[in-house]
Amino acid sequence: MSIVKRFTGLLAGAALGAGALFATAAPAQAYSPNPEFHAYYYDTGNCPCSGGNLTDPFDNTYFANDAGGQAVKMELTNAGAFVGKVEFHPNDEKLWVYDTANDGDTYYVKVSYTSGGVTHGLGTFSPPGTTAVLDYQVQDFDLPEGAYVDISVYDDAALTDLIGAARGTGSAIA
Repeated sequence: MSIVKRFTGLLAGAALGAGALFATAAPAQAYSPNPEFHAYYYDTGNCPCSGGNLTDPFDNTYFANDAGGQAVKMELTNAGAFVGKVEFHPNDEKLWVYDTANDGDTYYVKVSYTSGGVTHGLGTFSPPGTTAVLDYQVQDFDLPEGAYVDISVYDDAALTDLIGAARGTGSAIA
């Protein structure tokens, strides 16, 4: 094989490699400013609950009855449009994390709970980033009854840019 053919082959391979590098998706950019944040709390001992501020254009949140539970729905909007929502359902102790805008951005939800005076981390969750208009992830926890569930929503993976939270005296209750 001649030197010219080898050199041409190397250049073609380098060009393909560079093309593959630039064709990969760029990481999600942070919102600036952060999305507007609203949290709605429900005493699930008085549920089933739906309608009102639980209504949204995606799946209309519904909280089932769970005596002693405190549910929360958190909405994230940017310029008046939904970009995401987070729900904690005490009945079955499930966390729902939604991405409701296919805008190349995401957010991060850190969850912990406190029971018997001890706090336990449950992890950090994000909705899957697909091309669908609505993406969501459901986490099914096994929490002690009456545990306080702290939920913090961040705009960055390093968890330094807090958007809003349901924690402390305003936490959810399993």
